[in-house]
Amino acid sequence: MTGPLDGVPVAILTLSDTVARGAGADTSGDVIADVLTGLGAMIVRRDVLTDDREAISARLIEYVDRDGAALVLTTGGSGFSPRDVTPEATLAVVDRLAPGLVEAARVQTSAKSPLAMMSRAVAGTRGRCLIVNLPGSPKAVREWLDVLAPVFKHAVRLLKGDAPQWGRDHSADALPPC
Repeated sequence: MTGPLDGVPVAILTLSDTVARGAGADTSGDVIADVLTGLGAMIVRRDVLTDDREAISARLIEYVDRDGAALVLTTGGSGFSPRDVTPEATLAVVDRLAPGLVEAARVQTSAKSPLAMMSRAVAGTRGRCLIVNLPGSPKAVREWLDVLAPVFKHAVRLLKGDAPQWGRDHSADALPPC
């Protein structure tokens, strides 16, 4: 399928002890895959791991350094539970933070659910890849993607070194909400 993210290599990582042991379905990962393939992205890897900080960091590095993902989205493990370690695992592998992405998502989704402000999600870049933590619930994932997906094309272009000229209208790089 073609779309605004045509051919962009994406990896999806679900962090859930429940899903990893086979006691639940990866519905949040399904939402991410559906939305991004609908925009033309190519899913290059999709995995489920337990809430293990070192394993998460290692998998994120693998996605970027070995598999060539331009965009990595995680789901789960970003709340207040003692086992929620996705933000820490992500911080261990990114070179630069992109706080505006998760700040915007938290602010906009808090209007729908005050629990959104409890997200500890982070976003950042590793090399030429954008890594973003999303919440664990399918509903929250969809709401966050409504906020974030419109800037993914522009972010990926910038990270590839394909920066548009200064003074040019960048609105063509922004996608409509999902």
